[in-house]
Amino acid sequence: MFVLELRYTVPLSTVDAHLPAHVAWLDELYEAGVVIASGRKNPRDGGVLIAVAPDRARVEEIVASDPFTRAGVCEYRVTEFCATRTAPALASYQERLPA
Repeated sequence: MFVLELRYTVPLSTVDAHLPAHVAWLDELYEAGVVIASGRKNPRDGGVLIAVAPDRARVEEIVASDPFTRAGVCEYRVTEFCATRTAPALASYQERLPA
């Protein structure tokens, strides 16, 4: 599992111009089961996505496909973690630590 934290690198007015394309991109990722949660940070200087992918290479492809990335309005920080405990509603995402 991955935490994708994005930080805006331009004024919000520029970010907002690309927001409809970013939301459509997120909709596709939700439909594919790749993103399981997302939202704006508070204060609004970026956002956070929780993603499920087979490996970091796939996550890097996902990040590169974000309209925000393509427009150069944000930078991503990607953190991989092993979800060994979850809320009951997320039990299907539980992972085992590597041996």
